[in-house]
Amino acid sequence: MVKDFVFPGSLIGLIVRRAEGSSQNRRHLGWRRRTRPLPESYNWWAEALHGISSDGVGTHFGPLAQGATSFANVILSAASFNQTLWKKMGQAVSTEGRALYNIGYSVLTFFSPNINVVRDPRWGGRIETAGPEDPKLVWPDYGVQFVRGLQDVEWVTEQDMVETFLRPFEMCVKEGDASSVMCSYNKINGVPSCVDTRLMKQTIRNEWNLHGYIVSDCDSLDAIYSYQHWLDFSPEEAVAAATRAGLDLDCGLFGTNYHKDHGVKAVAEGKLAEKDIDNSLRNLYMVLMRVGFFDNIPQYENLGVKDICTPENIELARESARQGIVLLKNERNTLPLASTKGNKKLKVAVVGPHAQATDVMRGNYAGPPCQITSPENGISRHVNVITRLGCDDFRCKSAHNISEAVEAANIADATIIVTGLDPYHIEGEEKDRDNLLLPGYQTHLIEQVAEASNGPVVLVIMSGGGVDISFAQNNPKIGAILWAGYPGQEGGHAIADVVFGRYNPGGRLPLTWYTNKYVNLLPITSMRLRPDTELGYPGRTYKFYDGPEILYPFGFGLSYTGFRYTIKNFLAAATAATIAMSSSHQKCKNVTYRADTFGFAPPKCQSVVVADSPCGETIKIDVQVTNTGTVDGTDVVLVYSKPPVEIDGAPLKQLAKYERVFVPAKSAKIVKFELNACEALGIVDSTAYVVLPAGKHMIQVGDGEKAVGFPVEIKF
Repeated sequence: MVKDFVFPGSLIGLIVRRAEGSSQNRRHLGWRRRTRPLPESYNWWAEALHGISSDGVGTHFGPLAQGATSFANVILSAASFNQTLWKKMGQAVSTEGRALYNIGYSVLTFFSPNINVVRDPRWGGRIETAGPEDPKLVWPDYGVQFVRGLQDVEWVTEQDMVETFLRPFEMCVKEGDASSVMCSYNKINGVPSCVDTRLMKQTIRNEWNLHGYIVSDCDSLDAIYSYQHWLDFSPEEAVAAATRAGLDLDCGLFGTNYHKDHGVKAVAEGKLAEKDIDNSLRNLYMVLMRVGFFDNIPQYENLGVKDICTPENIELARESARQGIVLLKNERNTLPLASTKGNKKLKVAVVGPHAQATDVMRGNYAGPPCQITSPENGISRHVNVITRLGCDDFRCKSAHNISEAVEAANIADATIIVTGLDPYHIEGEEKDRDNLLLPGYQTHLIEQVAEASNGPVVLVIMSGGGVDISFAQNNPKIGAILWAGYPGQEGGHAIADVVFGRYNPGGRLPLTWYTNKYVNLLPITSMRLRPDTELGYPGRTYKFYDGPEILYPFGFGLSYTGFRYTIKNFLAAATAATIAMSSSHQKCKNVTYRADTFGFAPPKCQSVVVADSPCGETIKIDVQVTNTGTVDGTDVVLVYSKPPVEIDGAPLKQLAKYERVFVPAKSAKIVKFELNACEALGIVDSTAYVVLPAGKHMIQVGDGEKAVGFPVEIKF
């Protein structure tokens, strides 16, 4: 057993992510032996965010395998709201990673997925996270499914930590049995996260029962010493404090690694005990044993080059992009476009800085793809294409080439404008935005091309987050708008499939898209999710903001057909819409009610703490989804709960369940939901307890005009 291991002091080198050995040397270490000796070094850092990446030191590509399947960027995959797809992607990445390992090109441990929740629309890191605005979309869903397949200016309130920021990680560990959790560079309420004993040891290791290791984000330990100057720590004191707090592995960066460079000295100076190093090694070896590093796993031994970039995985990459693409506008049924005009192929102008995009579509943390198809190439499979970029690149700093794109649009039967952001220079890790506008002259390009076009105009936006394209939404010359995220190696094919009607889009926005005015209302450093009345800041995300600066709401997405919801029946416990729960064996807890609820009499037992409750009551709903159009389509049924309106600071609504369902034209399907009352109706109160409040809750199915719902009364 791992707990019985006795580690020699010389093994301190194994708890660094980059040591002298490399994955190429595995076969010289008795790699095919049933039992392997303790290795002198192991490269832990490899990335697999949406396919095997070339970032990190644990994976490389070469003559035997020059690339791996590059799936749609994570935020676009999240827009599919499809748990089955996420698990298939994780399985495909796992298979290709194991195959690369077998041919000597990779290690067995990967940092993936990223499940941080998006708080601010300017945050660059949102493009690599499956954590959109609602943690429900990532726990227990994206994170758990992918893991199973793969296997400082302002303080953060404890309420927001429990309700939003920690919840995806908690469920990924508890339900997905994740092997590793990464602490980041930032401080949490004044304490660097990688030396936060309460977070790493008490919460993650003990309360969540992590079976694996905790790793720092690369150079987080150096940040404690070099930039944060926390407690005036020396490098040795920083590595000792982090290890004692529960850190097992320093990712390091650019040749600097605190365990390797300062760990031995920290032990010699008495700042770090060998027993703490032993604990870290046990956690690391637990994972190496789990992935079969020491003992071959027979069912994986035959994986190799033939299992990388398979036709099935390439088609899955195309499907991952298609399912995530969101139709934002479709006036006068502009889409789908016909590929012919009379008996001739349609002549289509493909313009914009991303018309010939390839690398941009891969997003960040990507490796070399099996193949890659640009929008221009994908569209040209269907129609005759005239391509004029109109800009030198995505920055579009000059307007001197716009006239070429205008001329192309003027002579074409239809125009497709492909514009957007860039995952390497505009948004991404360490690249937050200061506005939500398109860069440079892109807006001018779109407006002038649309005005000159004599046929339908389709705008395709590539981005990780929202962009203020209200000018395009309000422009009658622009008939349709698609958000394509960063769609991966098959992005060009996927966009063409949607544009020409081979695929009916069913993606839904996992993030609210705001107008640019919204970001002028509050600083990016404001950490609160709820409105701050003292400072005049609005709330964040759909849960706490429903004001005028929303361009497209969370969950928004159109289709080439229409859908109607009908609630066929609902059962809440034994009675129709009332759940009577005994509070005799539970502790009642008061909640804070709004001051403007005149005439409201609070119940005697205002709420119960969920952790102290049996929580066996359920709400069963049958939703009939009717396709009212003449085209087969896929719909995402979103089920929300709304807390009693009298409670102060409660979410406007919160996602309880969702299901993606295919419905043929002119037919209907029943989608069954079973909601646990505590999970669906529970809220986090101002003291950071998860409580189930008494009173009249609402269950809402869908958004906007097609929303239907019913009340559920909770009584104790």
